[in-house]
This record gives sequence, C-alpha cells and structure tokens, in this order.
Amino acid sequence: MRFLHIADLHLGKIVNDFSMLEDQKYILEQISGMAEANQVNGVVIAGDVYDRAIPPGQAVTLLDSFLTSLSERGIWVVMVSGNHDSPERLSFGGSLLQKQGVYIAGIYQETLTKLLVKEEACTTQFVLLPFCKPAQAGAGTSEEMVRNFLTKYWEEEGKREDTVKTNHVLVTHFFVTNQGKEPELTDGETTIHVGGLDNVDVSLFRDFDYVALGHIHKPQQIGKYPVWYAGSPLKYSFGESGQTKSALLVTLDGKGLGEVSPLPLRPLREMKKIKGSLKELMEAANDRWDGVQCQDYIQAVLTDKGELIDPIGTLRSRYPNMMQIVREETFRHQSDGKGQKGQAPLGKKEIPDLFEAFYQEVRGEALSGAGRKVIVDIAGELEGRL
Repeated sequence: MRFLHIADLHLGKIVNDFSMLEDQKYILEQISGMAEANQVNGVVIAGDVYDRAIPPGQAVTLLDSFLTSLSERGIWVVMVSGNHDSPERLSFGGSLLQKQGVYIAGIYQETLTKLLVKEEACTTQFVLLPFCKPAQAGAGTSEEMVRNFLTKYWEEEGKREDTVKTNHVLVTHFFVTNQGKEPELTDGETTIHVGGLDNVDVSLFRDFDYVALGHIHKPQQIGKYPVWYAGSPLKYSFGESGQTKSALLVTLDGKGLGEVSPLPLRPLREMKKIKGSLKELMEAANDRWDGVQCQDYIQAVLTDKGELIDPIGTLRSRYPNMMQIVREETFRHQSDGKGQKGQAPLGKKEIPDLFEAFYQEVRGEALSGAGRKVIVDIAGELEGRL
C-alpha cells in the first residue's frame, strides 16, 4: 500500500495582504497529479485544511475540486481537522462523502474513528484523532488526553481475534515533542505553549507503524520513531523561504512500514528575500532576473540610509508581488534579538521619549539633539504649554 501524507493546507490563507488561493490551486493540482503518477492508493490530510474556522467560499470550492479530482482517479482520502478548522464545517456531508472514498474525522468523539483498508496482501487500520482541547475530553493536558485515547484503543485491539497482520497508522494534529525537545518551528507559526500543556511526547506513538502528523510547517521526523510532520505544501512566511516543501510518499507492506520518501513540490511562486539599495534592486530586476522570477513573493531588505519616497510602490513596478520591505538597520536590530527590553512602559513616557524610541526602531539610529528639540517644541505646542 502506498499513500501520500500532506497537511496544513491552510486553504484561504492571506499572507501580507496577498491571497494564496491561486498558489494553493496550483499546488493541489500538482499533488493530484503526483498521486496518480506514483499510483498511490490514498491521500492522508493531517489537519488545518482551512486557514480559519469560517473559510471563504473560494477555499471551500477549491477543496471540493481537489477531493473530486482524487475520487475520479480512484484514490481514497482520509482527513482530520486541525486547530484552524471548524470541526462541524469540515465534517459537513461526511456520511455522503464516505460513499466516494472520502473519510473525514472532524468532530471530537469519545471513541476514535477507525478505517480498515485492504490493498492486496496489505491490511491497514487508519486511526483518526482530530484536534481537540483537553477539557473536551475531561483531561488536564493534551498528553493526558492522547494517552487516554490510545490506551483504550490498544486495549480494544488486544481483544481482537483476527490473526491477520494489520498495520496501524495514526492520523492526528498535535504539538509532538521528543523527551522535551520541540520540533523545528518557523516565524510563520503562532503556537502558544503554557507550561507544556499542549505538548504530546512522541513515545505515546511507539506502537504504530506510521504516524501522520499535522500542525508544524517544516517537514520533519520526530525522534527515532516513524512519526512524521508532512509540513505545509507552500511557504507561508519568509522564515520558511529556505525550506523545500514536499508530500511524503509512505509505503507499507505485510511487515509494516517500508519507507518514507519526500516528493518535492514546485510552487507557482517562490518566497524569497533580496537585499540591496533601492537602485540596485531595480537594476537587478532588469539585469539578472527573468520575468518569472520577478513574479515571486519578495521581501526586500533595503540598505539605503536616507529618506525614500514610496519604495514599495517603486519596487512593485518591477516586482509586482513585492510583499514586504525592511530597512537594513531595523532588520539587523530585530534579527539580533535587540528590542526594547528594560525600557519603561509606554504609558509612563513623555511624548518626546516615545517619538525617540519610535525613531530608533524605524531608522536604527538615535535621534539627534536638534531633532529632539523640534519634537519637544511640537509636543509643547500640542499640550498647550507654549
């Protein structure tokens, strides 16, 4: 048996005011073709199908098109909800879709959803655990909740009288750690961990032949176990610009897991960082970049020292998908981790002090004495003291 493991589609996502729907349509069509070319039996989607609980209509239409294309190829789909999804909306029509080979576990239930799939000499049971909060299951932490679910599951499996070798694959969406070591994150991920309440140790999954995870955008294996994050199929932040996105081709046989092979995905537009003066970057668009590359999503780090008039508008005349510009000093200041630590709370500062801090943040240099005097005079006029 072979299946593709993908996750974190985030359909309908907007990045820096740019809709990613066209890019998502392109990558999903690529995944459909990849599934057919590799003669897979199914596709596993491990949560965060949508980017928000109430997805835009175009995102729903795109998912419908993707699922239809797989069904028409005779490829089944297994899907669970993630923390970005609305369980009820994702599960809509689930009973009807099962007849088309689309199996959705979106809503929390007291017992795990199980799907037994037989392909030639390989029998595999997919266990579906959608994302849910510990309180929903009467637990104090995510790890306690998952442990309770899996303990009950393995107890039930131990009572089975079937002697046929069965592979066990878990599909879920949680923050999985390895003896306290967290997976690699990027700046596009906003995970919040309060005292480790969200952490689930990978050792809980040791008895599965494969665990298909979603939640983290960088593809990676967790520890020595057959536990994998597929990662997102597209780059959704400039912190991911150096990553190679992929779909994981998982092979199972009568003895368990065969291999896990990352299949690289080619985006419609790359997400890149460029650096230089405004003039240099404009010239580079003509001299070194072709028309296709100029369509990529760009973050420009500008090295200019003086004032610039509408730099992002100027750059977009050559780079139409320029998402973001950053002044070099500000970029270095942020990258070095030097912030405003130890400074007085904003509410306790005088107007000149607030402006001086703002000037330092934007320009990366201190406000001159003459400049401060101007601000003091303006602040005085505004406060009616002059």
